[in-house]
Amino acid sequence: MSDGIYERLRDAMARRGGRYPGVDIPEFYALARELYTSEEAEVSVGMPRGFNTAADIAAAMGRDESEVARILEGMADKGLCTCGDFGETRFYASPPFVPGIFEFQFMRGTWTDRDRRLARLIHAFKGAYDAAYPPQTSSFPGARVITVDRAVTPPDVVHTYDHVAHYIAISDPIAVSTCFCRHEAKLLDSSDDCGMPDEVCMMFGTAAQFVISRKIGRAVSREEATDILKKAEEAGLVHAGVNRQDIDFLCNCCRCHCMILKTALACPSPGLVLTSGFQPAWDADLCTGCGLCVDRCPTDALSQDGADSPAINLLRCIGCGVCASGCPMEAIRLETRPGVVPPPVNLKALKAMQANATA
Repeated sequence: MSDGIYERLRDAMARRGGRYPGVDIPEFYALARELYTSEEAEVSVGMPRGFNTAADIAAAMGRDESEVARILEGMADKGLCTCGDFGETRFYASPPFVPGIFEFQFMRGTWTDRDRRLARLIHAFKGAYDAAYPPQTSSFPGARVITVDRAVTPPDVVHTYDHVAHYIAISDPIAVSTCFCRHEAKLLDSSDDCGMPDEVCMMFGTAAQFVISRKIGRAVSREEATDILKKAEEAGLVHAGVNRQDIDFLCNCCRCHCMILKTALACPSPGLVLTSGFQPAWDADLCTGCGLCVDRCPTDALSQDGADSPAINLLRCIGCGVCASGCPMEAIRLETRPGVVPPPVNLKALKAMQANATA
């Protein structure tokens, strides 16, 4: 094996980008050596962009196809690469750390010594990275909230991309797994448990096929998926995912652990960096001023201040609908928030919007 493989892996992970790319800090190398054997690192570095067959990857590396295929299969089992079958052909791809590899490590919800070791190493890497490279707020968000669509006020239109049930209806298979954010926290400290339901992270289509085949998640029916979403809404979790219309995963986030929501809450105005495109409105005749919506709001966007209906700070409101789904009087409806750009149709369009926003 060639020298400097983990340095070359660092450069490869830097090119793949994501929330935590490869960087030249000690914590990267400690984590990389735990995640990858040297031969796995070699194959990861050699993987071309996009989806490729084992034969394509082996040819690019000048290696034997059967040997590369064996290593790729082991990497897929470990969540170090993704794969999917199209017809009778299997394709492999190399995801970034986030979203991708870090999440796959904890979606099984297991409690092995290696899980705990990885949790410590990933936590240390993220902390060191954030200290050296503070998060930059993009003028075009990379993540979005999908609101509780049943609370949207007619005649406002709920587009298919704003309708969680749409993704359940069109997707086959559907998978559910453990919330990796909450599980990572408990691996670090078993008492760090916010009490929210854990088996609520959802994957759709090809992404679901991968996590099911590698036992990272389990297959669920459309009916069970709908029940899981209802449970998440009742608990006050926020539906969130990547800011595009063709989502392949849906997180159900708590404010205390989940990366999407915590990143937004670290900003002075969460409602400007993460939103569903909706905002709540109160029916004064139905609202009793009980304050439950204020307590449930994950971004502290609501205040009672002695008024009959709560006051709202739109700089903090992300339009999640947690207030509406928990209102016992059904006094809260969601209406379109002016000025919010529709989500890009796919990942390519999202990257173009982000590049234009920072140009």
